[in-house]
Amino acid sequence: MIQNIRMLAGDLSNSMQSYDFIIVGSGSAGSVVAERLSASGRFSVLVLEAGGTDRRFYVQMPLGYGKTFFDPAVNWNYKAEPDPGLAGNVDHWPRGKLLGGSSSINAMVWIRGSAEDYDAWAAAGNSGWGYADLLPLFKVIEDNEAGADEWRSVGGPLHVTDCSRSVHPLTARYLKAGQEAGLPLNPDFNGASQEGVGVYQISTRNGRRMSAARAFLRPAMKRKNVRVETQALATKILFEGSRAVGVEYIRNGRTITARAGREIVLCAGSINTPQLLQLSGVGPADLLRSLGIPVVHDNGNVGANLQDHLGINYTFKGKVPTLNQLLRPWWGKLYVGMQYLLSRSGPLSLSMNNAGGFFRTDPQLARPNMQLYFQAFSTVIPKNGERPILTPDPWPGFSIGLSNCRPTSRGSIMIRSNNPLDYPKIVPNAYSTEQDVAEMLAAVKFVRRIASMPAMAEIIEEEVLPGPSIASDEDLIQDFRKRSGTVYHPVSTCRMGPDPSGSVVDPRLKVHGLAGLRIVDASIFPDNISGNTNAPAIMTGAKGAAMILEDHK
Repeated sequence: MIQNIRMLAGDLSNSMQSYDFIIVGSGSAGSVVAERLSASGRFSVLVLEAGGTDRRFYVQMPLGYGKTFFDPAVNWNYKAEPDPGLAGNVDHWPRGKLLGGSSSINAMVWIRGSAEDYDAWAAAGNSGWGYADLLPLFKVIEDNEAGADEWRSVGGPLHVTDCSRSVHPLTARYLKAGQEAGLPLNPDFNGASQEGVGVYQISTRNGRRMSAARAFLRPAMKRKNVRVETQALATKILFEGSRAVGVEYIRNGRTITARAGREIVLCAGSINTPQLLQLSGVGPADLLRSLGIPVVHDNGNVGANLQDHLGINYTFKGKVPTLNQLLRPWWGKLYVGMQYLLSRSGPLSLSMNNAGGFFRTDPQLARPNMQLYFQAFSTVIPKNGERPILTPDPWPGFSIGLSNCRPTSRGSIMIRSNNPLDYPKIVPNAYSTEQDVAEMLAAVKFVRRIASMPAMAEIIEEEVLPGPSIASDEDLIQDFRKRSGTVYHPVSTCRMGPDPSGSVVDPRLKVHGLAGLRIVDASIFPDNISGNTNAPAIMTGAKGAAMILEDHK
């Protein structure tokens, strides 16, 4: 039975709203959870989103990613602590603050991760999370332009675009060079194997970003049993004993309380979910007491075990034109702009990453441990206030980038105070293990190997970054410490596991030691996956929603 939903206009701070489910966060997972829990019409659902609308031109235009990279209207713009592993640098951590969350501002590369990633989750005691369990969920989510086969599916709510006919001509040279360097050509990184080079599939449809909000939340918002509150910052989970019963949030300067008759589902992401738990008294007891927060449940894993992928670009000046010559001049901007507005095609309809791949830094490894990215433009020269994707360098440049897939370094995300408006303290501990340093050293050498292959070498005038003077192992390590940083895949800050001493949620995503509270977002990943994290986060939303519905038949 749908509980009473009070949606009357007026001062909501004086009324008590009541719903079956309250979902905190409308991002990659939260949008899916909202759609699935509301589909039957049996349950009332409240979605709290701290940001605003996703109906913005540069959000919907795929290459508008550069415009949202620092935009406080749609981006939390977090900063990590100065990191010794990154030569003391303060890393920029963009996170989506709008409907769709980070799926509304990301680079849209659609990668599921390797089968071995999920099988390792299951082997660690997380029953139901093996690749064979999750492949049907990935397939039912997708409407893959490449067609249906053993791994792909069509007809799902989220369209996945096959870009193989649309990428820049230089991409063909990159793919040939990768093969000359010993990697196979891989037509589908979400298929039988990840290893090799190929063109990336992206989450777009008809030249527009296909965020989780567009695929899942917008359809759910048409239902009478769904209420979405934007500009609604959740500040505290309310408990009665050890049971979560409500959420306190701020909207338009007013403090509002909403109660959940069945469950509260945290989908706020790897930064905001542990932050909200800690503000609510769930986390490391000593930290909470030091900040004057009453301890509801002591769990030192809340905010710990932070994992992230680190990346770096090697940038080259070419002898042939790149996208720089099209995107930088006014006439080029006019051309691609008209092309996009009239036909939703051209460079503005694609990701910055046309292609990429996966490789092993050691042939003895059982599977790839590094990811590649190819960008047919370069952005060495900075531009104030935005990432200069739409205003690239004045010379023909392109980049080959990479990121590590399964780093062993671990960091943390902890609150600084009991004020929910204060950003938490993000400590990545980048390159804090010898293994991570050794793997990245081998990886950057392989990038140079690709660039030295005939298909690429014949059109390269010079290596711009880091430049040929950076040659020794010591210099290469110093360079990637100075220049690399997050590729925006933080996970595991509320990790899943059967043992409460080493995790935050159980394999059904229920918070250990508490009732009425689940976490369904990338913070529950036991370990990071091999590749971009948006697709796995959306899958987690589908998996979590299915378990919630099973428990509330």
